[in-house]
Amino acid sequence: MFPTDEVAGDTVTTLLFAFTVLGLLVLAGVVLRLLVKPLRRFFIPAALIGGVLGAALGPYGAGVFPEGMTATWSALPGILITVVFAPMLIGVRMPDVRQSYQLIAPQLLFGYIGDFLLMGVPMLLCAALLMPVWGVDAMFGTMVEIAWPGGHGTAGGMAPVYTELGWADGGALALAAATVGLVFGIVVGMVLINIGARRGDAPNAAGSRDTPDLIGREERPGLGQVTLNKDLVDGLAFHGALIAVAVFIGWLLQSALEPLVPGLPLFPLAMIGGALVQAVVGRTRLGDAVDTGSLRAIQGAALDLLVVSAVASVSIPVVLDNIVPLSLLMLVAAAVAVGFFYWAGPRMFRRSWFEHAIVNFGTLTAVSSVGLMLLRTADPELKTDAARAYALRAPFFSPLVGGGLVTALLPVLAVNYGPWAVGIGACAAAAVLCLLARLLGIWRSPRKAREEAASLS
Repeated sequence: MFPTDEVAGDTVTTLLFAFTVLGLLVLAGVVLRLLVKPLRRFFIPAALIGGVLGAALGPYGAGVFPEGMTATWSALPGILITVVFAPMLIGVRMPDVRQSYQLIAPQLLFGYIGDFLLMGVPMLLCAALLMPVWGVDAMFGTMVEIAWPGGHGTAGGMAPVYTELGWADGGALALAAATVGLVFGIVVGMVLINIGARRGDAPNAAGSRDTPDLIGREERPGLGQVTLNKDLVDGLAFHGALIAVAVFIGWLLQSALEPLVPGLPLFPLAMIGGALVQAVVGRTRLGDAVDTGSLRAIQGAALDLLVVSAVASVSIPVVLDNIVPLSLLMLVAAAVAVGFFYWAGPRMFRRSWFEHAIVNFGTLTAVSSVGLMLLRTADPELKTDAARAYALRAPFFSPLVGGGLVTALLPVLAVNYGPWAVGIGACAAAAVLCLLARLLGIWRSPRKAREEAASLS
């Protein structure tokens, strides 16, 4: 049930050196981000910069890093993604749905509809064109939802899942797709904001400006709070122990579900384990000792290492061999994202539709950090309620899609039921949610939406 084989001392030393070099790459990414203005201007993460540098120095580039080291790095994302997901629901208190309904419901439905379309349409494209013409794998269409809303972290973490299901090239292609999504989300998102500002849809939009990477001393937030006496245990060790329990529960769940759902990855089950940890610890005195800042610090460190190791170990020849079907997949996904933004945005949000839709556009194409960056550009002083609504909907969205449980199941569903069934099912789910939005009075015609927005302003 559990991996209890002996790990030799030389192997541990090799692993330590691999992590050491990853740390050097992260530091190099930080320095390059500070020195190169375009990297700051487009908010390229230091981990991604370090990963690209590692790939450039690897066996498919300058050859500084041997193939054995990149092979070690390629095994890390599947482990680190579990550390990222395990604490996601620890210390989380769900918002009062009844009081927050007006804010949460439109954001939640908009996010789910967009995400299901990014599942369904690429899967249908895969079934109808990419598989018959280029002979791609049945899981090829799953890359969009995994790599765009999920980002580099989920793409790298799903690489072992793809391999276990018989598609070893999936991890490299998903990372390439995540890079395309990141660039697309930032560049096209900024274009949409400029168009919205000229049309009057984004009246609060800020002009182009640099955001400092170094935070002033008086503005620096803490990494976490000390909640236990250090004579008892260090705070990070305590929170690391909670994560360990969540991962252990995830292993138990994986073993129990293996006969029913073969190939189910560990990380979403570890997230469920985290929810169980919260349910138990929250009813004890230790509940007050749980600090979400400390948990997020551990998550952040694991995520940065995940991204740099995944990108640095990407197989360039695999990407080049699949460049045509991959490009077609990315173009169709881009059209879906932009079309959904302009189609659903004005119809689903009663006021400030642009701000509500742009934060979701960034999230659906290039993870939540890009969505928040675009919102900060469209609404720098947070004059609208988009940021609050987006934050309130997160506990009902992130655990399931955009890198959550449904995302983790996508490759398994594609293998077991085929891309036609998954594509039709996802599009049908999007249609049902559109109907639900109409029944709840959230979805309105653009004319009626403009009239309601005018009456509210």
